[in-house]
Amino acid sequence: MKYAYLLINILTIFFPIVLSFDKRVAFYKRWKFIWPGMLITGVLFLFWDILFTIHGVWSFNDRYIIGVRIMDLPIEEIMFFLTVPFACIFIYECLNYYVKWQLPDGVTKSISVIIIILSAILTVVYHNHWYTVITFGLLFVILIIFQFVLKSKWLGRFWLAYIVSLLPFYIVNGILTAVPIVLYNNQQNLGIRVGTIPFEDHFYSMALLVMNVGFFEYFKHRQTRTTA
Repeated sequence: MKYAYLLINILTIFFPIVLSFDKRVAFYKRWKFIWPGMLITGVLFLFWDILFTIHGVWSFNDRYIIGVRIMDLPIEEIMFFLTVPFACIFIYECLNYYVKWQLPDGVTKSISVIIIILSAILTVVYHNHWYTVITFGLLFVILIIFQFVLKSKWLGRFWLAYIVSLLPFYIVNGILTAVPIVLYNNQQNLGIRVGTIPFEDHFYSMALLVMNVGFFEYFKHRQTRTTA
């Protein structure tokens, strides 16, 4: 089915778009804060994606894509960096509205520190595995910046949103890797799978989402300061 990956993208974003107009959350009013960060983050991750595709870290099954490619990437893969962050920021904003409680600062910092330490260890030990080293190396830098340099207050809410986002993550990535639509070269990753999903995918998604949420919060609060 050549439209499989395209259909996954459409279904990923369909309900967040429709529910954006719910009067309580009114997510559509904050769409304008999503696009700048999505562009910045997307450029970084697409550059990474192109290199990984060229060097065979992963590839795409031609049976499940429509065949339109830009710089060797299927158009569906490019859409992925729009649909998934949009859907996850929607989850993040819904939780901000409906769940007023957030993780205590100590718990938030502990989670960040554990992931930073794990990222540092895996980056050093598996420095010859491209997917592993780039994923955890980038995540290490991002979390250091947000947790200790910027001291971002929204990280506690992000970790809650990330946990909730794991449900659609397992559905979407489970399909992509089980069919498979995306094929991984296990010589470039740890070779550990959760079901059919590479271990690194969890942290690749984490890096993608925390960057998008970080920019979303920045542009949202920049306008607040400007209009104050």
